[in-house]
Amino acid sequence: MAQNFRQTEILDIAKRTGQVVVEDLAVHFGVTVQTIRRDLTELCDAGRLTRVYGGAILPSGVTNIGYEERRQLNTEAKERIARACAATIPDNASVFLNIGTSTEAVARALLEHRNLMVITNNINVANTLAANPDCEVIVAGGVLRRADGGLVGDVTVDMVRQFKVDFGVIGASALDEDGDLLDYDYREVRVTQAVIRQARRSCLVADSSKFSRSAPVRIASLEEIDTFFTDAPPPDPVRALCDGWGTRIVTAGD
Repeated sequence: MAQNFRQTEILDIAKRTGQVVVEDLAVHFGVTVQTIRRDLTELCDAGRLTRVYGGAILPSGVTNIGYEERRQLNTEAKERIARACAATIPDNASVFLNIGTSTEAVARALLEHRNLMVITNNINVANTLAANPDCEVIVAGGVLRRADGGLVGDVTVDMVRQFKVDFGVIGASALDEDGDLLDYDYREVRVTQAVIRQARRSCLVADSSKFSRSAPVRIASLEEIDTFFTDAPPPDPVRALCDGWGTRIVTAGD
């Protein structure tokens, strides 16, 4: 398709934030909402975006978007979520951080903590926390996934099982309305499932863009999570389920 200048910028905005809103785009470009709707229709017909109520989101499916691209999505929200999560982790704690840009943000938020032990299968987390002299960093072995610095596979799962940590901090690529956490790589999912089992308290860090995404592999249910850290209230069905399960939702404000 031949994109006009608006559509090019609309895609740039979607890549930065994960979603676009019709009314906001109309104001931004100084055009009618009908014009924006036509732009979104063309972008969606070309497979560049997926329509949702009031706007559009980046498409999801059986493969994830690139890691560097994900790093640029909702960065401010991820930092707020990370600070809220780190605030609940005391000094002198043991923590597992798994693969993901949100867990990388938690690692940055832990740089001032003292006397931590952090186990991770995320090379980026290990490199970040190497700057904290009061943090012992243990890297789980496994097969290196070069695309994002993650370590996965049977060796990783076996190593996770050697620990019983105070906090397991995990991410997810999508959240279904039935409360299921979803991801793309079954090898990564097996590691995350082991982390949940081996943690005294399990924490999910996931921004609100995950509410409208989908992925093919089930990690677990929010019923198995103690605290869900996010940046906006989840859909009503999810909140109702969390209330029944006793899963605490923490919404990180500005």
